[in-house]
Amino acid sequence: MDAAPTPPNGSPRAPRQVHLDSRQVRTLAHPLRMRLLGSLRVDGPATATALAEKLGTNTGATSYHLRQLAEVGLVAEDPDRGSGRQRWWQAAHDISNFEPTDFDDDPDARAAVQWIQGDQVRLMADLAERWMGVEHHQSREWRDAAGMGDLVLPLDPARLRALNDELWAVLMRYRDQPAPDGDVKPVHMFVAGFPRLEERW
Repeated sequence: MDAAPTPPNGSPRAPRQVHLDSRQVRTLAHPLRMRLLGSLRVDGPATATALAEKLGTNTGATSYHLRQLAEVGLVAEDPDRGSGRQRWWQAAHDISNFEPTDFDDDPDARAAVQWIQGDQVRLMADLAERWMGVEHHQSREWRDAAGMGDLVLPLDPARLRALNDELWAVLMRYRDQPAPDGDVKPVHMFVAGFPRLEERW
């Protein structure tokens, strides 16, 4: 679901992963909670005040939703940073994953999973639109390197799973390589594969 970030010092560690249970997916299916967890995973530990400022919300709501995420083990207080009333939060894991069929017998969790997947699609569309709005200001190298494409392949479920696993392994290999010197930016990568349904116009 979420890619593991490379630590700021450029020395990768094995990503911490969690296989989400029904309580966790129900808790995560909320726009601010998704953004809070994503920010902590990508940018590292932060206070509720800093997160509220970054995400354009208020500290009270941010603190409440951080506590909700903490109750199900998705975020935790950072013991090395907190002092007095200043509470720092960190992501408990780098990557979340689940199988949609895990929740076939739980309608609420199944609805939460559909919302989470839809939010990923909305995020991808938002990031693409934001990039296209500023790409003409970027270097030729970045404009030629960035982009997206699609391809229709004849696959059965086993081969689609194998393809996804292989693509994920490639992403982890690039993640684990030391960051080079030069024009380095955080890059969002999305991996998706869906059966092509008959088109109806």
